Amino acid sequence: MDIRRFVAGLWIALVCALGATQVHAVDETSATIVSGKDEFIFSIEIADTPAATSRGLMFRRELAPDAGMLFDFFNERPVSFWMRNTLIPLDMVFIRANGEIVRVHENAIPHDETPIPSGEPVRFVLEIPGGRAAELGIGAGDTLVHPRVAGD
Repeated sequence: MDIRRFVAGLWIALVCALGATQVHAVDETSATIVSGKDEFIFSIEIADTPAATSRGLMFRRELAPDAGMLFDFFNERPVSFWMRNTLIPLDMVFIRANGEIVRVHENAIPHDETPIPSGEPVRFVLEIPGGRAAELGIGAGDTLVHPRVAGD
């Protein structure tokens, strides 16, 4: 056997083996809400540490129409939010671990310290610009699609 053919064969086998076992990075920077036949994609930040969860979208002066922050509490539990130090109105989308939206609180008022409860145990909360959920028709029963959602 020609040494060049042998080396080429080994090279091809190595590339194929590496390609089959290579771990692909998961893109967590976008989230999709499926509402009926419509899909709405949001560019998101993740809040999954105590510091990020406490700060959230506080002190932001603007938020693009298709941007948001996904809070991940890692397991389902009742949660409550407020708007202290939040400068812009927000919609809060409360979501179960399986991605089902259970409640939307629309247009939370900037600086308001009134608690906004989930109403039932949830794993995620997606904050998007105030009024956006109504504009897009997002509501209870719709679904979040994201790599962190169980079954994704």
